[in-house]
Amino acid sequence: MGNRNLLVVKIVAFTLMLVAILWAGMEFYHHRNFAETVVLGEGVTAVKKLSDYYPAMKDSINDCNIYIFEGKEPGGTLMVIGGSHPEEPAANLTAELLVETAKVEAGRLIVAIRANRSASTVTRPGDAYPQYYRIPTPWGEKQYRMGDRWTNPLDSWPDPEVYVHYPSRQMLAYMDVRNFNRTWPGYPGGTLTERTNFAFMELIRAENVDVFVDLHEAELEYPVISTIVAHQKGTHVAAMTSMMLTATEFRIGMEYSPESLHGLSHREVGDHSQAVSYLLETPEPMLDRVRGVTDEHMLLSGKDPFVQMAGRYGLLYEKIDDDGWPIDVRVGRHASTVLELAQSWSDLNFGKVIKISGVPRYPEIVENGVGYYFVNPETVPSHRLAYE
Repeated sequence: MGNRNLLVVKIVAFTLMLVAILWAGMEFYHHRNFAETVVLGEGVTAVKKLSDYYPAMKDSINDCNIYIFEGKEPGGTLMVIGGSHPEEPAANLTAELLVETAKVEAGRLIVAIRANRSASTVTRPGDAYPQYYRIPTPWGEKQYRMGDRWTNPLDSWPDPEVYVHYPSRQMLAYMDVRNFNRTWPGYPGGTLTERTNFAFMELIRAENVDVFVDLHEAELEYPVISTIVAHQKGTHVAAMTSMMLTATEFRIGMEYSPESLHGLSHREVGDHSQAVSYLLETPEPMLDRVRGVTDEHMLLSGKDPFVQMAGRYGLLYEKIDDDGWPIDVRVGRHASTVLELAQSWSDLNFGKVIKISGVPRYPEIVENGVGYYFVNPETVPSHRLAYE
């Protein structure tokens, strides 16, 4: 009787384990293959693929969409990328906001919403991230994948003992071989992440990009926060942008890109192309290690009692109060900074003006919410839709 009971227990335990494995597998599969719908605004004149610039990327998970805006008047070219680190949602939301609202009157705009798409198909192991988050809109909720900082191990394995950056030969942490913002300017014979960076460099050179902007968010424990990190070729534009925004909308600083720290976009894009490169950081409390429960509410509200307590004790590099750092504030900061960078660039480069209209700025986004500006895909013809 005892052996029979033990056998029943084993069968039940095995069945429950099998159900859990199948359930988890289905969840992982649906998350990896979830398609985010993007409505092409009237300013979008073409949608290309990253493989159009580097054919070796064709049919890979990182062969992302490249949205092109051609102005009626000639001018400079601005490129903006979101999704370098998909655990920083204000970046891809700002990039999508540009795609759905921007109109270019002079020059050109190029946007990538999910620059490292692979990293958006997995969440950080052990950190209990939500798989999805939802943005309220006038027509319902719009759902997005939550991602990780690093390329999905399913697409890039194994990691080396030490990551040696190409071409500087600087040694970095092993997992940074999958960090899209540690592998610039890329390497055609390297990992998926390195090849993706190389493809973007080919795009930047082929399209003669003048201004390159990489959107990010940072934990409040990190000193490089609420700032524009600028390559030395573009410090005058960054300084003017910082001054104008601080005087009119919100406080934002400027940092110099360290010349001896390799692999980051603000260093390598400026060094290896004609473009002036910038990286924008806005505060995201969900990334702080002292946080509490990491759920969708925290991600969107930017509120956490533990992070707020650390702020009261002066342990952070950015202030936080009872209002937190909501997603609308973070997206609004990025949108206004991109627009102000384009304006400052144009003021200092008369022959390469970049004139963008239609994109809401910080006060409007904070008041209305970012979802207010997203169009219902069901009201749009299928040829004006794209999928991320």
